Amino acid sequence: MPTSFFVAQILIALALIATILWQLRGGGIGGIFGQADSVYRTRRGIESTLFKLTIILAAVLVVFAILAAAQF
Repeated sequence: MPTSFFVAQILIALALIATILWQLRGGGIGGIFGQADSVYRTRRGIESTLFKLTIILAAVLVVFAILAAAQF
C-alpha cells in the first residue's frame, strides 16, 4: 500500500481524537467521569455538527483499517 494511504489513516485518527476531545469540553468535568446530566437536552449547532463528524470519521477510519488489513 502506498505511504500516502497510511498517512491519511493517521490524519483521520488524529482528527477523530480532536473531535472527541472537543465534545468533552462542553459536558463539564462531571461528564468526563461518567456523571449523568441532571437535565435532558438535545444537541444543537456546533454540538450536533461535532457529533455527526465524529461518527463519519469513525466510519472512515474503520473502512481504512479494513482496507489496510485486506492488503496484508
